[in-house]
Amino acid sequence: QVQLTESGGGLVQPGGSLRLSCAVSGVTLDDLTIAWFRQGTGKEREGVSSISTDSRTLYYMESVQDRFTISRDNANQTAYLQMRHLKPEDTATYFCAARRHPWGGLQDFHYDYWGPGTQVTVSS
Repeated sequence: QVQLTESGGGLVQPGGSLRLSCAVSGVTLDDLTIAWFRQGTGKEREGVSSISTDSRTLYYMESVQDRFTISRDNANQTAYLQMRHLKPEDTATYFCAARRHPWGGLQDFHYDYWGPGTQVTVSS
């Protein structure tokens, strides 16, 4: 049974940083493409970033390019989303998602497994 568990969310001031983690169990992380999605209150879910199984193919939504960095540590069964220069518009619940495929984009229908989410609030 594949399980994804996010952590690292919280309240941060504008300009601050957070690192989200996605712990994977029930399957070898090596076999999974990982993506991060987010959904703000009253908004549609949007794809933030994805990383291929070999870490060579990365995708970022335009508004987080150069501020967020996705990475993975297969040995520790964990993927990460480092977020810097956070803005109030980054406030959302962030979800980790996975698919059994070497790579994947930012469309949610590609992903088969989802975590419960972690809240990120950017506010002064």
